Amino acid sequence: MSKLIQHSLPVTSTRSPLLQFLRFRGKINIQRPKEPHYERARVIAVTQPKYPQPVKSLTCFQTRAERTKAQLENPYNEIVAREVRNWLNHSQLVAIFHLNSITADEIYQLRVQLFKQNMHLKSYGRKIIGQAVAGTPYEAIMPLFHSNHCIVFSPDQKRLSTLLRLTRKVPQMVLIGGIVEQTLLSRNELVAYAQMPSLQVAQAQLVQTLNQAAGQLVQHLQAHQGNLVRVLDVHAQQGQAEETATETPKDAATPTES
Repeated sequence: MSKLIQHSLPVTSTRSPLLQFLRFRGKINIQRPKEPHYERARVIAVTQPKYPQPVKSLTCFQTRAERTKAQLENPYNEIVAREVRNWLNHSQLVAIFHLNSITADEIYQLRVQLFKQNMHLKSYGRKIIGQAVAGTPYEAIMPLFHSNHCIVFSPDQKRLSTLLRLTRKVPQMVLIGGIVEQTLLSRNELVAYAQMPSLQVAQAQLVQTLNQAAGQLVQHLQAHQGNLVRVLDVHAQQGQAEETATETPKDAATPTES
C-alpha cells in the first residue's frame, strides 16, 4: 500500500535538492567590485559592444562671439577704463607691482598707509587696462600685466621714496616698473630716481659746479703771473740778503771810540 501511494504521489518522496544556497561572510561591494580574472576580463573586453558616435557640429567648439561674428562689449568696463585713463593722465607717479599671495587684511592696512601719504592703491583686470591705454602713449605698459598685479597712483612724484619705504615692509608686492612724469621707468631706474636729491638741491649743486668751473678758469689764467711774481719776490729777497752780508764786515772793521 505504501509503495502504491509513493508511485501515485511522487511529491511525497524524499529527494536531495539540486541547488544549495550558501551565505558568504563578506559583503559584496557594488560600487567597487572585485576585478575579474584575466581570462574573464579579456572575454568581457572582446565582447564589449561599440556604438558609432554621432558627428559633432563645429559650432559646438566655437564661442558665442565667433558664431555671431560680433564682440560683446560691457558698458561698465568702458566706464572703468575711462577711470583708469583719468588716473594715468592726472598722476605724476604710477608704480606697477606684481602681487603674490597676500591676505585682504594686509592689503587693507597698506592701502590705508598709502592713502595717508596721498597715494591710492588700485587693481584692475588686463582687459580693462587694455581698453584704457589703447591709442595712448601708455601702451608700452601692457606687457607688465600678464599676472596678478596692483597699481599705485600719486599726484606727487616726490612720494616715490616714501612708497618704496612702505612697500619694503610688504614682500608680497614686487615692483616691476612705473611711470614718472609721463616717462616709463624700470625698477632700477625708479630706485635711482628715488635716491636723487630735490630740485632745489640739484639747482644749488649746479650753481656750485658752474662757480667752481669759473673759479678754476680764473685761477688757471692767473697761474703764470702768480708764478712770475713769486719768482721775482724770491730773487729780490736773495739780493737783499747778499747786500746785508757784504755790508756787515765793513761795519765790524771800523774802530770804536774810547
